[in-house]
Amino acid sequence: MTPGFACVFPGQGSQKVGMLAAIGSSKAVVRQTFDEASSVLGYDLWDLAQAGPQERQNLTECTQPLILTASVALWRVWLEAGGLQPCLLAGHSLGEFSALVCAGSIDFADAVALVRNRGQYMQQAVPVGEGAMAAVLGLDDKLVGEACEEASSGQVVQAVNLNAPGQVVIAGHAAAVERAIVACKARGAKRAMPLPVSAPFHTSLMQPAGEMLARDLAAIRIRSPAIPVVHNVHAQTESDPERIRSLLVRQIHSPVLWVDCVRFMRSEGVVRLAEIGPGKVLSGLCKRIDAALQCFGSEEPPELEATLAAVAA
Repeated sequence: MTPGFACVFPGQGSQKVGMLAAIGSSKAVVRQTFDEASSVLGYDLWDLAQAGPQERQNLTECTQPLILTASVALWRVWLEAGGLQPCLLAGHSLGEFSALVCAGSIDFADAVALVRNRGQYMQQAVPVGEGAMAAVLGLDDKLVGEACEEASSGQVVQAVNLNAPGQVVIAGHAAAVERAIVACKARGAKRAMPLPVSAPFHTSLMQPAGEMLARDLAAIRIRSPAIPVVHNVHAQTESDPERIRSLLVRQIHSPVLWVDCVRFMRSEGVVRLAEIGPGKVLSGLCKRIDAALQCFGSEEPPELEATLAAVAA
C-alpha cells in the first residue's frame, strides 16, 4: 500500500449518457465488467450507459448498479495500468459498496444485485411524492440542524449528507423539507433548493429499506477488506465482516459523514486522492474540506494517464 494515497468512489448523481465511452473503446476490461453486471441484472447495462435515456439512468434501481459498475471498471483499468495501491478507500453512500468490492470484501456480482435491490427498497420505503431532499449552501451545520428541528412539526426532516463545510443535504417528508428550506434561508443560507430525487435517502424513513437489505446482506459472503475502507456511518475503518454487514444496513438510514471521512483520511496522512468513477463530484468536495489535498480523476484516458503519473511521482 502507498502511504499518503487514497481512492474515493462516487455515489448517485455522477451518471450521464455516454459515460466511460472513450475509455470503454480502448480498454477491454471496461466492457467485460459491464458484461458481468449485465448478466446479473438481465439487461444491457453498457447500452444504458451509452444510450440512456437519462430518465432511466436516473431511476435509483438503475443508477446504483450503473455507478457501481463504472467505478469497478475504472478500478480494474487502474490496476491493469500498474496504478499504485492506496492505503485507504472510501465511497460516498452507494460508493461505499464500490469501495468494498475494490477492497476484496464483497464479490462484484453480489454487489451488483445488492445495490439494484437497495435502490428498489429505498424507493419502496416512501411512496413517490411523500419524501424530498434539498441542498443547503452557505449555512453552518449546527444552524441547519436547528432549522430541521424547528421545521419537523411531528414529521421527519434531517441533515443527511454532510458533504463539505457549508454544503449539507437535508431530507424527509416533503412538507417538512419545504418548511426547513424556509427556516434555513431565514438563518442566512445562501441557497436552499429542492433536489430532483424521488425518495428521502439516509433518513430514518429508510429503516424499512434497511431491514430488507439486511436479509440480502445475510445471504452473501463478506470478507475483511484487503485495503481498509472508511465507512460513512462513523468515519472509521472496520475489519470485522459482521461489523461491515451491520454498517451497510445502518448506512441506508443514517447520515453520510463525508466531511468526517475525509478528515479521517487526512489524519492518517493522506495527501493525494484519486476519484475512481465517473465525474469529479468528490474531488470538488474533498478540496473544499481540505485545500491541501491533491485530487485527481480517472474517467477519461488522458485524465487517467495524468493521474497515474501524478500519484507515482
